Amino acid sequence: MERNAIKVPSKVNSALNLKVLPGHFATSHSHINYYVDMTTLKCRLNEATLAAKIMAHKYSSSTIVDTIICMDGCEVIGAYLADHLTQQGIMSVNSHKTISVVTPEIHSNGQLIFRDNLQPMVKNKNIILLLASATTGKTIQKSMECIKYYGGIIQGVSAIFSASNNVAGVEVDSIFHVDDLMGYQTFDPMECPYCKDGKPLDAIVNGYGYSKL
Repeated sequence: MERNAIKVPSKVNSALNLKVLPGHFATSHSHINYYVDMTTLKCRLNEATLAAKIMAHKYSSSTIVDTIICMDGCEVIGAYLADHLTQQGIMSVNSHKTISVVTPEIHSNGQLIFRDNLQPMVKNKNIILLLASATTGKTIQKSMECIKYYGGIIQGVSAIFSASNNVAGVEVDSIFHVDDLMGYQTFDPMECPYCKDGKPLDAIVNGYGYSKL
């Protein structure tokens, strides 16, 4: 799979590349014909800080940020995003005058929860939701429902890659968009043309990575 990887440079900064693998992949909600590999963007210092710097532009003028909630293993980018926003003078209205970076726990039934020790960083706090990717928007919607349940105030949603421009009335800001990947398609698992043609899945994928089949 790695040999077939395609590098897609960011339109904002060509030093940041997205690695894309063509094939037949299954996410938790859909089947897709490209797997978007964001491992280096999430794990390497140079890529993570550059991605965070690009994301910070959206919030650098007037957004109040108390907490960044990270999904899909985006904690490294989240920390750098908090640092960039702090350097730019972004206001935090919490008593500590700083930005918290937290991740919800995923319960065995798939429910997102915040333990008691983390709930003060969510309740009545201004929050940016940070994800690796958004294909159908269902993960974003589920995350926003969790944040609202715990009393958080959603100020923005940022993703490395997104196929959705808007979820539940909230704009999704992304570094890479589906338009950057010519021919990218997502299918309902029951309507997937690859499955109908008998083509086996190459891997099961999510924001954390892929597992070959």
